[in-house]
Amino acid sequence: MDAASVKMRTTEDAFLGGALQVLQPQDGYRAGLDAVLLAASAPIQEGYGSRVLDVGAGVGVVGLAVARRVGDAGVTLVERDPELAALARANVEHNDLTARVRVIEGDVTRPLRELSELAPLAESFDHVLANPPFHTEGRGTAAGDALKAAGHAMPEGSLDRWVRFMAAMARPGGRLALIHRAEALVEVLDALAGRFGETVILPLHARTGDPATRVLVHAVKGSRAPLQLQRGLVLHGGGNGFRAEIAAVLRDGAGLPLRAGRSDAADGTPDDVP
Repeated sequence: MDAASVKMRTTEDAFLGGALQVLQPQDGYRAGLDAVLLAASAPIQEGYGSRVLDVGAGVGVVGLAVARRVGDAGVTLVERDPELAALARANVEHNDLTARVRVIEGDVTRPLRELSELAPLAESFDHVLANPPFHTEGRGTAAGDALKAAGHAMPEGSLDRWVRFMAAMARPGGRLALIHRAEALVEVLDALAGRFGETVILPLHARTGDPATRVLVHAVKGSRAPLQLQRGLVLHGGGNGFRAEIAAVLRDGAGLPLRAGRSDAADGTPDDVP
């Protein structure tokens, strides 16, 4: 299936200050802030030719944002839905990234041996990234649109299967990065246990004084180093505007280090102040 055969209505949306132009379903699940923050947080630098896997890529925003920020990264997008995969391919072409980004259709909850295009790539990726559906099927009201529902919810136990797949695809010492709801942190940590260590958690707060609504989680395959809980990152300043560090990510494609000393912590205190 190619982009021309996709029957859903789409919009063309600008990311990274217009550096990325992305086709998305008009009525289905739509990537946004979470995807861009995840891509920015991945500790990938130019000069290493890093191999990056975007798991459950949808139309490709996470992987494409990484490819745009890191000029020599090779990115593989994995998406199970044929129409979203077709849009992802169109987005790769539209953004002139075909030399470094490819799309593979596959359901990452299936055994790896059944995924003919992915099985040969096991343990070959330096970074594995995921912005998984945040909800569990059967809990709450499902979205009316089937594609949107699939983007928001997945079957019970699927997160563990996603992380198992990510562990199978990461090289020894490879790095995982994902974003999820703050209340899902226990489930995320359970999925990482025995597979990844040296876990770093960055809570994300909409405004100073608000509870965290998201967590960015990084971990290293096979590491036994202890967990680190970072001081929370506040996204908005006064009014609805983003803080300067977040605006730089959204508009300029800047990176977002999890461990850097920051002046926008949840309590307003820089991380390097005791």
